[in-house]
Amino acid sequence: MQAFGNVATAPERKVGKISGKGYYEFRMCESQRGKDDAPTWYTVRIMKDEDPKLLKGDFVKVTGKLKADFYTSRDGKPTGTLLIIAFEAAKIAKQAESEAEKAVATN
Repeated sequence: MQAFGNVATAPERKVGKISGKGYYEFRMCESQRGKDDAPTWYTVRIMKDEDPKLLKGDFVKVTGKLKADFYTSRDGKPTGTLLIIAFEAAKIAKQAESEAEKAVATN
């Protein structure tokens, strides 16, 4: 699957309890064009021990496998999240940023 959205939390390096391998995880918000009163939230897990060099607010394209991840919250209630096991998470330049860069380059 592919999802496009904004990085909502800075990517955090974690280590698998069983495998001992490092990976990065962050939250992402995907919304449709225009006003979207119900955006879709994902947890993105990049299964590489390599800094994705993404910042909070970056617009990204994520490609991977979608799973439902169920767990018990801190207050003991069952909950879950949509989890993307990603093999790609790439920053996409926003149009406004590109236009601003062009304006700076021509001045």
